[in-house]
Amino acid sequence: MAVVTGLNERVVIVGAGPAGIRAAETLVAAGLRPVVIDEGVRAGGQIYRRPTEGFVRKPAELYGSEARKAVGLHGVFDSMVASDELEFLAQSSVLSCAGRVLYVLTPMGRREIGYDRLILATGAMDRVAPIPGWQAPGVYSLGATQIALKAQGVALGRNIVLVGSGPLLTLVAYQLLRAGAGVAAVLDTSGIRNQLAGLPGMMSRPGLVLRGLTMRARLGRLYHAGVTVAGIDSDDSGPVGLRWRDAGGKFHRTACDMVGLGWHLRAETQLAALAGCQFDHDRDWAQWLPRADRMGRAGDSVYLAGDGLRILGADGAELAGRLAANACLSDMGLTRADSAGDLRRLARYERFARAMTRAFPWPAQMIRHLDDETIVCRCEGVTAAQLREGVTLGGADANRVKSLARVGMGRCQGRCCQLAAAEIIAESAAIDSAEAGRLRDQAPARPLPVAAWIRDA
Repeated sequence: MAVVTGLNERVVIVGAGPAGIRAAETLVAAGLRPVVIDEGVRAGGQIYRRPTEGFVRKPAELYGSEARKAVGLHGVFDSMVASDELEFLAQSSVLSCAGRVLYVLTPMGRREIGYDRLILATGAMDRVAPIPGWQAPGVYSLGATQIALKAQGVALGRNIVLVGSGPLLTLVAYQLLRAGAGVAAVLDTSGIRNQLAGLPGMMSRPGLVLRGLTMRARLGRLYHAGVTVAGIDSDDSGPVGLRWRDAGGKFHRTACDMVGLGWHLRAETQLAALAGCQFDHDRDWAQWLPRADRMGRAGDSVYLAGDGLRILGADGAELAGRLAANACLSDMGLTRADSAGDLRRLARYERFARAMTRAFPWPAQMIRHLDDETIVCRCEGVTAAQLREGVTLGGADANRVKSLARVGMGRCQGRCCQLAAAEIIAESAAIDSAEAGRLRDQAPARPLPVAAWIRDA
């Protein structure tokens, strides 16, 4: 059999956000024609998501200060598609990976795509924490709230309460207010002391900090730091109020018809696991992240880029996309650009990101002390009590508790509940959450109709 090398190798990129676009651009410049697979209709990813054709809001209204970057990235990718420099599979989901073959669900049905090298730029999704009542209709993640606003120009409620911590909380609130939506309160579980403690490290990117503080200032009295969330009151139609205590311990109940939740982001890592990557628990981010070198090499001909590897934001994702592509080119024996400058900038972005985790921490203690009746896994309706009982019956291994309590067996496969479940398991067994382990990843990576996967259906 002939050995496939250099320009003859097939490189597949999964994800067409900032990391995937820059990876594709780098490969195309070296003379390759990569395949790019993305679930969106058009490239841009979540951060630079594009609305449907004919949408009337301008880029400056959609992306704010990032509008020029968004439009530039869109143009780079569209130009490569128009000149046939890459193959773009839009609205397509990679469901599994085995033996250097991707199993993909496209609008035309099932497709198997072989690769010689694989770049995963799968991005991130909301990191959510359960609170009493969050299973009610009308409770969304911050990301879903933002997507509805960007892609459809829709606010998901008329009287909105946003709860969580991290830059996305402030950003979504600011975007909703600019669009004319009714925001009743913005509740941050991180106190001012935590935020000040993280500020020196975050000053490695002073411009970003200044933009965040400017947005925060425009929220005015809507913003409250150091809150304790008691729960969501709801009726059959959805939320009617959110109960909380301020930093001074005073009780409040804010009327609302929609609640948005989010504690920054969690890396989307399922395909990395199916591709054979190893994982380490990151204490700062309080989650399991794939193991890779600084260029993104993560295994045999597998490269990782963007928030699916390290959550560094859109700017960091662009750098990581170029680095992963250059690592790929180097391993193929092809000429690549000098990456020293990108590596230095990426290190600075990582210092900022880790400082941010101290400023806006994951609310582990809040989760560990949830009432027994609180739903932790919304897909399967698993309560905190059932998780604790699973630990009593089977021990503190997350996969053992999953087999007993069904946590993580629903449509999201643990994306929304795994991190919170680990905290409850750890509290019940008096161990560190990392010791509970991580749920084993299984195909398919996305829910799919059975008929779509049967060739003769």
